[in-house]
Amino acid sequence: MRKFDGDTLLVATHNKGKLEEISHLLKPFGISVTSAGDLGLDEPEETETTFVGNARIKAHTAAKATGLPALADDSGIEIDGLDGAPGVYTADWAETPDGRDFVMAMTNTWNKLEEANAPFPRTGRFCCTFVLAWPDGHDEVFEGHVDGQIVWPMQGKQGHGYDPIFRPDGYTVTFGQMDWAEKNRISHRANAFEKLVRLFES
Repeated sequence: MRKFDGDTLLVATHNKGKLEEISHLLKPFGISVTSAGDLGLDEPEETETTFVGNARIKAHTAAKATGLPALADDSGIEIDGLDGAPGVYTADWAETPDGRDFVMAMTNTWNKLEEANAPFPRTGRFCCTFVLAWPDGHDEVFEGHVDGQIVWPMQGKQGHGYDPIFRPDGYTVTFGQMDWAEKNRISHRANAFEKLVRLFES
C-alpha cells in the first residue's frame, strides 16, 4: 500500500457538501484539502457502470491535470426493491434542466417502489468507493457501505441527496434527521474512510 506523505490533498469533486465531509474527516491528520472545483477543473464524463470505475476516472483525470495526488469518491444508493437501482446513476435520477432536484428524485424513487409493489421492509444501502490516484497512474481503492431501509414520507432536512428517505439499521431516524457528527461517524463514506486512513497514518 502506498502512503500519502503530503499535507494538502486534491479532492476531485465539485460538490461542496462532499468536500466539507471529506475535509472534516481529514482534519485530525493535519491535511488540508482543495477541490477540482476550486481549481477550475472540468468534470470528466463518468462512463463506467460501477462505483470504482467512475471514482477511478475522476481521480486519475484530476491527478494527471494537476500533477498532484487526487482523491475521488463515487457513491450512491442501491435499493433492493429496484434491483439495485439507482446505484451509480443516483445523481442522474435528480437531474433536471435547472440542476439537481433530490425531492423530485426521492419522490420518483418511492413511486417506482410502489409500482413494483416492493415488499416491506424496503431495504437498501448507501455505497461509497474512494480512489486515491497518483500522477504516475498508481491508485489505491477503498469501499464502504451502510445498510438500512427506504422510508416514506421524507423525514428531516439535514444532510443531502437521498438522506431524508434512508433510515440506517439500528436507528429510528433518517440520515436527514440525524445529527451531522453522528451521520459522519456511521455513514458509507465514514466506513470507506476507516480503510482509507491507513494511507495517512505514519
